Amino acid sequence: METSYIFVGIFLILLGIAIKYFKLYFLIAGYNTMGKAEKEKVNIEKVATLLRNVLAFIGVLMILLGFTHSFIEDPRIANYLFLPIVIGSVIYLIVKSNSQAYKK
Repeated sequence: METSYIFVGIFLILLGIAIKYFKLYFLIAGYNTMGKAEKEKVNIEKVATLLRNVLAFIGVLMILLGFTHSFIEDPRIANYLFLPIVIGSVIYLIVKSNSQAYKK
């Protein structure tokens, strides 16, 4: 079992929960550098929910990769899946969070 995948997955899930429920919005890239007028245009609650969901999704997939790493015949497959999962999720997060649904 590849424990680093599992630790990263747990960390990402906890980070998503912390951002959403403890209102750690300063961890959202770009939000803390916005001016007050720009911040008022963003529905930060919806963005935080989206970020929590994406981080939880990546976290669960990392945990699953960690468990499957020891059960599959060629464990390198888990390593090859890591990057597409992260890049695909980040692209989804960027596109979705910049849509009009997250503006006031």
